Amino acid sequence: MLRFFALLILLCTSAVAARAQDSGGDPFGSLQWPDLRREFFGNAPVVFDERVQVRGPAFAEDPMNVPISVSALGLREVETIVVIVDRNPIRKVLEYQPLAALSSLGFRFKLEQASPVRAAARTKDGVWHVGGTLVDSAGGGCTVSGATRKDGSWSQTLGQARGRLFASSPAAGAGASRVRVMVMHPMDTGLVGGIPAFYVNRLSVRDGRDRELARLATFEPISENPVFSFDFPGSPGAGLRLVGADNNGNRIDGRIE
Repeated sequence: MLRFFALLILLCTSAVAARAQDSGGDPFGSLQWPDLRREFFGNAPVVFDERVQVRGPAFAEDPMNVPISVSALGLREVETIVVIVDRNPIRKVLEYQPLAALSSLGFRFKLEQASPVRAAARTKDGVWHVGGTLVDSAGGGCTVSGATRKDGSWSQTLGQARGRLFASSPAAGAGASRVRVMVMHPMDTGLVGGIPAFYVNRLSVRDGRDRELARLATFEPISENPVFSFDFPGSPGAGLRLVGADNNGNRIDGRIE
């Protein structure tokens, strides 16, 4: 009997090792990872790094609104953060350039099925540092219409944007401030019959002198009426605005109070 259990453990260990090898050493053992790495990072150096922290629910009760926070505050000179989801039909969620902001952000997105959710932070030396979390879900978040699309109210509020500046940030620690913004938009994925892709594709936070403080490229998996949180070292100043556009050219311009 002991020999049987020893053999069973050996077989299980071998299976895990084989899966890790097939997945390119991915800590989640995702067989999609080798393709993701080639698609998004090419020949650039990539390392799995615990300093890139991704937090989300263990199980997504609402697959159309999955809250995620990303922090790469443990890294220096972060130039870009990319968020990707292995098993979504549209894998890229967003691309963030902190510029004058800190390397952390929060958002909500649509999840089609249980999947690793990853953030990759590129530092100035060209290395991509990858962290992630596994989110389980009943799924279907990318292939159904949002509430405002169903009731037709989206056209009455399209492109309206507003935001608020908070004197502190729960994620970035002492001395940091937080900007939270919301844009009214249906964020259609194009995966629902008869409804083409229609989504916000670029946003930036600008100060009173029109200097760009943070830049965000967003894609179809971002949730309807998206909300984003950005952290800044100290106060970003007065006269803040959120500006951008969607993939149909509709402009977005709102004040951050």
